Amino acid sequence: MDGRYRTNIKPGDNVSIVLKQHQRTGQLTEGVVKDILTKSSFHPHGIKVRLEDGQVGRVKKIV
Repeated sequence: MDGRYRTNIKPGDNVSIVLKQHQRTGQLTEGVVKDILTKSSFHPHGIKVRLEDGQVGRVKKIV
C-alpha cells in the first residue's frame, strides 16, 4: 500500500520508514506505528509517523 495517503496508515500497523538522518541514503527502518504526526490526508514524501520505540520518520512501505 501507498505510504503517502493517511487513510492507509493506522496505529498498530507494521511499516518501513525513512528517518530524517537517512533521507539521503534511503535506509529503511521497520517498526509499529504508535502515532500519526502528519495532519493532511496526503504528503508526497510519505506520512510522518512515530513508531512505538519513539523513532520518527516518513512511511515508505506498509508491511
